Amino acid sequence: MNRRNVLEAVQTAPRALRPTHVTARDGTSLFVQDWGGGRPVVFLAAWTFDASIWGNYIVALNARGYRCVAPDRRGHGRSDMPMTGYDLETLTADVADVIEQRDLNDVTLVAYSMGSIEAVNYLARYGSDRISKLVLVAPTTPFLVQTGDNPDAVPKVAVDAQNEEIARNYPKWLADNEASFFVPDTPQIVRSWIMEMMLSVPLPVALACGKTISFADLRTAATKIDCPTLIVQGDKDASAPLELTGAKTARLIKDSELKIYEGAPHGLPLTHSERLLADLLAFIEA
Repeated sequence: MNRRNVLEAVQTAPRALRPTHVTARDGTSLFVQDWGGGRPVVFLAAWTFDASIWGNYIVALNARGYRCVAPDRRGHGRSDMPMTGYDLETLTADVADVIEQRDLNDVTLVAYSMGSIEAVNYLARYGSDRISKLVLVAPTTPFLVQTGDNPDAVPKVAVDAQNEEIARNYPKWLADNEASFFVPDTPQIVRSWIMEMMLSVPLPVALACGKTISFADLRTAATKIDCPTLIVQGDKDASAPLELTGAKTARLIKDSELKIYEGAPHGLPLTHSERLLADLLAFIEA
């Protein structure tokens, strides 16, 4: 079945019969959760996270009459695990394929952590014809690595050292960094769930995606965004410090709104879910 036939099948299929996968342009099969009807909200997940992270948001938004579409990134969850395609342009094309094959319009695009580079690059590459609003949660944009024209960023030697540590002992690195990702009262079952999810991603995929995050320069792309944008980030984000990411991104995106959650870590969608859901709904419905 070619791409046009796939699109026609999705458009005419009853909601109960929507296909569970989208075929990317390179043939990779991407698993997609697609729940409800109404205006669509597309969710993009963090590094080594899959779409299950958005479960409570999907349920809440479905109840308010929204359609929620959440793909598993290639190499994650129930999507195919190709050896290639973890560069920014291919990952962005995957997002475009999901949006186009599901024929989504008037989309609120919600992107968490790594998802922010895909979302910002999508808008720069494909425009905002299908996107009405953008939400960046604990973003890793606009550019993490220190260069001559990006002096207040992370030195490349530190990025390389972290990648070497992850490659040497991925489970230990996750365990060593767990505390700063959550808040002290985060239940152990949530911590274990996230640890299992992250460890399910093969190390080569995790490393390739980590490299893509670090070296994605989206400063120019951010200035091209022309849809209403909400940026939400915690002031205790150790993974993507506010001043290096969300604050810079907000200055680049015209008329964007930056909401800072006091005491929130990088795991904000888990640790501050009620507040984030309320802010998300208020932004969508404004």
